[in-house]
Amino acid sequence: MTDRPLLRMKGITKSFLGVRVLHGVDLDLYPGDLHALVGENGAGKSTLMKVLAGVHRADEGTVELDGTPVSFDHPVRAQRAGVATVFQEFNLLPERTVAGNVHLGREIRRRGWVDVRAMDRATGDLLDDLGLEGISPRAKVRSLSVAEQQVVEIVKALSQDARIISMDEPTASLADHEVEVLYRLIARLRERGVALLYVSHRLKEIFDLATTITVLKDGHRVDTVPAADTGPAELVRTMVGRPVSQVFPGRVEPRDDRVGEVRLDVRGGGNEQVDGVDLTVRGGEIVGLAGLQGSGRTEIARALFGMERFTRGEVRVDGRRVDPRSPRRAVRAGVALVSEDRKTQGLALNQSVLANGRLALDAVWPLGSRRRSRRLPGILDSLELVARGGHGQEVRFLSGGNQQKVVLAKWLAADPGVMVMDEPTRGIDVGAKQAVYRLMRELSAEGVAIVLISSELPELIGMSDRLVVLDDGRVAGELPGGSSEEAVMAMATGAPPEGAPEQDPERHDPRTLGAGPPMGGPPENGPRPHPEEAAP
Repeated sequence: MTDRPLLRMKGITKSFLGVRVLHGVDLDLYPGDLHALVGENGAGKSTLMKVLAGVHRADEGTVELDGTPVSFDHPVRAQRAGVATVFQEFNLLPERTVAGNVHLGREIRRRGWVDVRAMDRATGDLLDDLGLEGISPRAKVRSLSVAEQQVVEIVKALSQDARIISMDEPTASLADHEVEVLYRLIARLRERGVALLYVSHRLKEIFDLATTITVLKDGHRVDTVPAADTGPAELVRTMVGRPVSQVFPGRVEPRDDRVGEVRLDVRGGGNEQVDGVDLTVRGGEIVGLAGLQGSGRTEIARALFGMERFTRGEVRVDGRRVDPRSPRRAVRAGVALVSEDRKTQGLALNQSVLANGRLALDAVWPLGSRRRSRRLPGILDSLELVARGGHGQEVRFLSGGNQQKVVLAKWLAADPGVMVMDEPTRGIDVGAKQAVYRLMRELSAEGVAIVLISSELPELIGMSDRLVVLDDGRVAGELPGGSSEEAVMAMATGAPPEGAPEQDPERHDPRTLGAGPPMGGPPENGPRPHPEEAAP
């Protein structure tokens, strides 16, 4: 790292409609540095990135590049100066090739015609230089994985001689093996002296990658520290302004006589994606579905909600056999789904908070939805929703955490008996995550059966009473909540945990090891206690 910053932002202030969202923020970025920008939703991270990218102009403050004052009034000007931004929503044309996207608007021409071969060669050289020979310059973008599309965005930035690349939640939609590709690419970029501004809510990534961390809160820069000089607990405390336990919240006292009763019972469920799924969830119980990407977790969630039907087996909710052929039938049967992509599958972004809260009621009970929705304002208030425009504000203007609260309110108004939660804390800050965890505990205390899917193993292990582990569309076995990450991964990959004794398959059913009574059997003492409450 050199003594002179490549980028210096000083006293950056920005307001929208009279509301100040950045208050004199300072930030220095050095060549080869990965500078993490962290904070709760609404802290001002995205706004600061957009000021740098030329999307917004600062009301006050200065930006210096290599010691020279610059002012970007358009993203193209920022790109020409060597500043590129990779947003969560990619700016790619799916029907064009990789080379066509990399050179979009800057096509190489020869005698007035676009020189496709020259663009292919130039793009191939960039990919080879980054060790990404597996991506063909001639491949159409629609045929690429999400991680590969992200690589194309980064290669496009490098083709414009970008010296600074900002990344906004780059791993939000990536599988674990795709995250490794991004890690390797980031290492190569830093070796080349590229400076990176990195926004993420995942603390593991921050401490894996960052050299420097800046914390924003309510538009103010709270602190800037070397990553090596702080830890997760200290960082969380700085971000939220109060101590937040790293331990997941313990159980809430049961308040419903349905606690302990079987509310969801799947026997031999199967379709083209999964096969032979047995899953039992009792009221008051949180059962986690663990497994690698593609193991069948989301496919089970979609089948329970009638989006991709089970063609084999049977599903019972509260003892009644149901056939959820559509989401409407699933909701009528008492099943709700918090989908992993709230923006495209959970919300109508241009509608108000209140209208979104009524979506499920209007779809399933169109004649009685107004009567049923009288509880909505109280539900929204209980979730501590923050919306400057009140319940009439369009949800697209809310932070990610508050958008997720609207999704939850929509389903709470429908009063489900079974709630399937697929990545319920994806893309929200640690404070909002704590609110979701508390809500899950309260729902379980009221007798709701919860199926939890999460790519964050600590979250899955810390919140679940039992873990049903999947491997290649089948149930590989069960583990109690609080099991080690190594045990979960070993079962998910078909490998025995290190040092584990060999089992006699005639005498042991891996689906019931450490899981209490067999699936479908009578509960002994209701749901399993949380690991924190278990005797040492």
